[in-house]
Amino acid sequence: FQHVKNLPALLRQAAEQAECRPEDICAVAVSSRPRPVEGSYMPVFLAGAGQARTLAAALGVPLIPLDHQSGHIRAALIGNEELFAAESFYALHISGGTSDLLLVKPHKERNYEITLLGRSEDLHAGQMVDRVGVALGCGFPSGPHLEAMARQAVKKDIRIPSSVRGIHCSFSGGESAAQRLLAGGAEKNEIAYGVYDLLARTLGKLFANAYQSHGQRPILLCGGVASSLLLRELLAQRCSMPLHFGQSRYSSDNAVGIAA
Repeated sequence: FQHVKNLPALLRQAAEQAECRPEDICAVAVSSRPRPVEGSYMPVFLAGAGQARTLAAALGVPLIPLDHQSGHIRAALIGNEELFAAESFYALHISGGTSDLLLVKPHKERNYEITLLGRSEDLHAGQMVDRVGVALGCGFPSGPHLEAMARQAVKKDIRIPSSVRGIHCSFSGGESAAQRLLAGGAEKNEIAYGVYDLLARTLGKLFANAYQSHGQRPILLCGGVASSLLLRELLAQRCSMPLHFGQSRYSSDNAVGIAA
């Protein structure tokens, strides 16, 4: 509903502010599905795809359907272009709707080959952040608010249990544990820090297990949750493997990746 309501106004605003003319536009690209696999579908993508089809038809240019996951990976590759030269790398796509560990074979001139290796078996990382954040009084989405609380924590000794099975993980137990801590009167900022500590420990275990089962490769973090500077700091402290982070401002911006 928000896409249907807001996209026309945003497109009009973009057209008024753009430095290019309509005749300069050579194609329209769009996220038309969540993942680059057959049967991947979510209704919300129909709203954007419909706007893109209309715009491409009005301009008389080709429509290029892409996918949400590839867009986030490509956005994170801005500033990490050296990974295009790698035979393959791991990508961790963490957001409110995804917690996927992926094997990516990159190509500069065409869409890359993506293989799903592991994922969360229940809640996604962003869902846990939002649920705990709302319980702590944060707005929605909760990431920036929860991170600000976590940085104000005086004590940092809360350890929320981490659940990792091979290269799959679970966040529902972590969310429940955080809710119990809140109900038991634990300090809110300390719970917030505990959530980010839990994320870092969980992801660190996933990376170590992926190295053991699928070999050593560079690791690229992408998606909205990956924009957290605190999470990046904690991962850098806990992980010895080479980690690549996209620019924070692009981590939640799928359109930048689709355009690239």
